Amino acid sequence: MRIGLIGAGRIGTFHAASLSRNHQVGSLLVTDAEPARARALADRVGGTAAPGTDEIFSWGVDAVVVTAATAAHAELIGRAARAGLPVFCEKPIALDLPGTLAALREVDEAGTVLQMGFQRRFDAGYTAARKAVGEGRLGRLHTVRAITSDPAPPPAAYLPLSGGLFRDCLVHDFDILRWVTDREVTEVFAYGSDAGGALFREAGDVDTAAALLTLDDGTLATATATRCNGAGYDVRMELAGEADQIAVGLDDRTPIASTEPAGPPPADKPWPGFLERFAPAYEAELTAFVEVVREGRANPCDGREALHALRVAEACERSRAERRPVPLAEIPES
Repeated sequence: MRIGLIGAGRIGTFHAASLSRNHQVGSLLVTDAEPARARALADRVGGTAAPGTDEIFSWGVDAVVVTAATAAHAELIGRAARAGLPVFCEKPIALDLPGTLAALREVDEAGTVLQMGFQRRFDAGYTAARKAVGEGRLGRLHTVRAITSDPAPPPAAYLPLSGGLFRDCLVHDFDILRWVTDREVTEVFAYGSDAGGALFREAGDVDTAAALLTLDDGTLATATATRCNGAGYDVRMELAGEADQIAVGLDDRTPIASTEPAGPPPADKPWPGFLERFAPAYEAELTAFVEVVREGRANPCDGREALHALRVAEACERSRAERRPVPLAEIPES
């Protein structure tokens, strides 16, 4: 199997290494906007550097993995669809609904595969939580709390291109909330704070946000995120039901300390970032993609899933701007 990887940045480098270890991948073509970076990555993983995106498609590949800059995702998804190629793409499809819907139409018309990179679906903790909810172990689920806290802000130049905290960061929480509970969000009420560094205000973004989400069975969920968690990278989910409650992401590397005298000690090696925290999940999602292409495995996270998560993020942005609850019915899905 021959795979073309477009984008040799941080996540592209990680995915290239994963693909190079997969025995079903015979060869890997790598390209990047900076050719020297593509050559260095290709040399590192035993692949071949391609001069540009055109060569990825013209040299002949069986599938494409898109880890390029966000602004290029929709166009590359469409190009792969028109070439009849299955594609794995890091989220998002696009930063807006029109771009997302246009790319999905191309995939639908071509009848090709688009698998999205929502890696939390492949994390052992979230998988166990989904199983517990599905089996009814918690009883009637009444409350879900999702937390995503980055240890430090991204570069200032990235913020205006990111789509904002709800679309860039909390979209992972919106996706995994839907997946773990197997429920849809019907209404949101969201707020944000830009009280941190000036770079957020200059980008029209917030550094900290909170959203209250109502699910279609009446379950209430909160989702909070911040770019300024100096203790370390912290991603968790708590699910409370009438019979029991469970937590995802609570281990000896969780960067939180108890004030109780008999509480556990602070983590001595807290998670530094998302790649370390979710390394096995990132590997598993690429393995799944290879199996989708080679063995006909059912797509574990298609493009419509990304659309649903983006619609929740869009509703949150509208709620933040207008300071009101926003029903999901206001956000178009086609």
